[in-house]
Amino acid sequence: MKARLWFVSILVVVCLTAAAGGAWAADRPATPAVYPIQEQFVDANGVLIYTLSIGRGAPLVVLHGGPGASHDYFLPYLLPLARHNRLVFIDERGSGRSEKLEDASRYTVEAMVEDVEAVRVALGLGKINLLGHSFGGVLAQAYAFAHQASLSHLVLCSTFHSTKALNEVFVRMKAAMPEELRSRIDRMEAAGLYGHGKDYEKNRYTNEYMIAAWGEGYFPYLYQRRPDPNYDPVANGNTAWDLYREMWGSHGEFVVDGNLASAEYAGRLPGIKVPTLITVGDHDESDPSIAREMHALIPGSKLVVLPASGHMTFVDQPGMFLKAVDEFLHPPAK
Repeated sequence: MKARLWFVSILVVVCLTAAAGGAWAADRPATPAVYPIQEQFVDANGVLIYTLSIGRGAPLVVLHGGPGASHDYFLPYLLPLARHNRLVFIDERGSGRSEKLEDASRYTVEAMVEDVEAVRVALGLGKINLLGHSFGGVLAQAYAFAHQASLSHLVLCSTFHSTKALNEVFVRMKAAMPEELRSRIDRMEAAGLYGHGKDYEKNRYTNEYMIAAWGEGYFPYLYQRRPDPNYDPVANGNTAWDLYREMWGSHGEFVVDGNLASAEYAGRLPGIKVPTLITVGDHDESDPSIAREMHALIPGSKLVVLPASGHMTFVDQPGMFLKAVDEFLHPPAK
C-alpha cells in the first residue's frame, strides 16, 4: 500500500539561540536563525504515523524507546542537532500521536520497520541518517537489515541487540538491589501486575509497582550526573500499555518476554556496512557490555561510552552526546 501524506500544520517557527552546552555550541549563528516546524501524518501501510520535522540539512530520523513511549522525551534535548540536520521525529504505531490499533498483535518490530520506510518515501527523504534510542535502537537495527540501501549513517543509543543479553542484565540488576526493594518487587510480580485497584487502574501497573520498579529499581540506571527533577515514575506510566504488554510482556520490568523476545541480532550485525555510531552511558540500563559486543560485531563501528551517565545520556551529558552525534554525521574538516 502506498503511503499517503496528511499535513496537519506547517511553518510554525522557533528560534534556536540557546547554547547546547560546552564548546560544541560555539558555532551557533551570530544572529538568530529561524527553523520551520512541520507536523504531518503519513498513512503508512494503513496506519497513520505522526511525524515532526525541524531543522535544515540531511535528514536525521529519530526513533523513540518504550516500546510505547513517544518522541516527546527527546525534547528539548536533541533540538540543537537541528542546526545541522533536518530532524524527523516519528511516533511509532500505537504510540504518542500515531494511530492505535485494535489488534495488538500488529505491534511488531517488523511492521514498525515498514512504517519507517513508508515515512522515508512519503516525505521524499532519500537516503537517511537514522538514530534509535533504547527500543528505538532495536528498531533501527532491524531497519538496517531490511533497508540498508536507504541508510547513510546509523546511530544506536543505549540499546541492545539481544533480548537474552538484556534479560541477563536485569537479573544482575535485581540481585544488586537492596533486599527490601527486591522482595517488594518480587512480591508484586508474583501477585500479577495487572487487574488491581479501580476499574480505570486495571490495565496498567499499580502505582506502587511503578514507584518501586521505575522510581527505585531503575532510577540509578536512568540518570547519574543530571537527574531530571521532573521525573515521576507514576507519570511515566502514561504510555501505550496495550503495545507495551504485547512487545515487552506482562510479567514486569525486569524480564522481556513479549514478542520483542525475538530480537536476537548477533548473527546479523556483521552485515551492517554503513557507518555506525554506538553510544551508551557508563551506568546505563542497557549495560555497556552489550554496547561493546555490538561494537565488536558491526564492522568499523565507533563506540562512545559517556561518563557519569545513565540511560538518558542526552540529559546527563548533553554537550558530549550532541558533539558525538553531530561530529559523526558531519566530520570536521582535517
